[in-house]
Amino acid sequence: MSRQLVSGVDLKKLGPYPAGARGLPRTSRLAPVHANAPAVAERRTEPLLKQELVDYLKSGCKPKSQWRIGTEHEKLGFNLDDNSRMSYDQIAQVLRKLEARFGWQPIMEDGRIIGVYLDGQSVTLEPGGQFELSGAPVETIHKTCAEVNSHLYQVKAICEELHCGFLGVGFDPKWAIKDVPVMPKGRYSLMKAYMPTVGSMGLDMMFRTCTVQVNLDFESERDMIEKFRIGLALQPMANALFANSPFKEGQPTGYVSTRGHVWTDVDASRTGGLPFVFREDMSFERYVEYAMDVPMYFVYRNGQYINALGMSWRDFMAGKLPALPGEYPTLADWANHLTTIFPEVRLKKYLEMRGADGGPWRMLCALPALWVGLLYDDEAQQQALALVSDWTDSEREYLRTEVPRAGLRTRFRGGTVQNLAKQVVSIARGGLQRRGHDEANFLKRLEVIAETGLTQADHLLELYETKWQRSVDPLYSEFMY
Repeated sequence: MSRQLVSGVDLKKLGPYPAGARGLPRTSRLAPVHANAPAVAERRTEPLLKQELVDYLKSGCKPKSQWRIGTEHEKLGFNLDDNSRMSYDQIAQVLRKLEARFGWQPIMEDGRIIGVYLDGQSVTLEPGGQFELSGAPVETIHKTCAEVNSHLYQVKAICEELHCGFLGVGFDPKWAIKDVPVMPKGRYSLMKAYMPTVGSMGLDMMFRTCTVQVNLDFESERDMIEKFRIGLALQPMANALFANSPFKEGQPTGYVSTRGHVWTDVDASRTGGLPFVFREDMSFERYVEYAMDVPMYFVYRNGQYINALGMSWRDFMAGKLPALPGEYPTLADWANHLTTIFPEVRLKKYLEMRGADGGPWRMLCALPALWVGLLYDDEAQQQALALVSDWTDSEREYLRTEVPRAGLRTRFRGGTVQNLAKQVVSIARGGLQRRGHDEANFLKRLEVIAETGLTQADHLLELYETKWQRSVDPLYSEFMY
């Protein structure tokens, strides 16, 4: 059995935080295989209690002195000759060269390399070969940006030999789904079959989108709730600032963030803005109740993905899962189930901010700067919370669906999202300055975007209509890493 999937928890989807045993009940005895690994869990002989699921999330609480920053970014690999997407065999060569030259350790599934890991970082594959760095949990934005620099240097050096490149965008600008190779990971074959049954754009999400996200800690249940609410309310603002996906199959889509639009119709049962987070009864337990109602994808046993598509986690808790009758889930199964939920902000033992398009290097470091500035300083957090506290469910949903089209020009409360972005970036700057790590300069690009109202998508559209003569092909050569 591979080290990657011993517990059935997909390494990439766990993010940059270890799945360790701290705070978990002895009946599960989870043990991490390596710093960023899923955990090994013994088979349970008694039902898993809901309180154990709550305690799993609650165990993420930690004092502010232990808060860390984890940044993840995805990018499209392509061939320099014709801009076609890289095949699995080509990507496997990149992974093997990372292993041979730079000391990364392989992550295997069914005898195939599907990623590498080193010092708490991992490089893994999304369904269409999107190439992702999941950074280690680090103390400052300088350190997370240094990880990005090192990673991009390594893959660029390798790609120069293999005649390939990587592009930082939010959505594949040229190729149809049929042109995208499918990566050999078991969970993706199940998802590919299921997605078209629950939404119109699930396959677009799987095979053609790229994002950058940041994972952040919380101190207590109350702190988690405040951060969760700020993150959900302001995720459309991040989508507007980072908009970088105006093309699809070689033409403008009418959206500045085609990736953001795709997420509006993937699977309503596991996506969206989670209105219950803003209710008085929000808690770790309330999120557990929500997650228990999200239909399952699979269970991982004995090196195989067992099809549990659409089945009930609550039935699994009762030992009545049709795919595994009489068997009870483990906490590792719970951690795995949490990775199949895709809201705009996701709760695990930390919070994932998931609303931004993939982009050029300087934008990769700007995203953690934005959210750390807002959420890792008490004064900034209270300012951000006050800003969004009276927004209604309908207003938040309006922003989630409209911002991907109009971006910073979206009308909101007598002004625009651009006005909102200026306020938010200013709050974040104050938060970073009070942190005292000299990190505020990472916001400079966002400040320019907020002030001018011109995003990366706007620049790409202008180039498309002028210099590029209505072709997206120059995007690959001019904007690859």
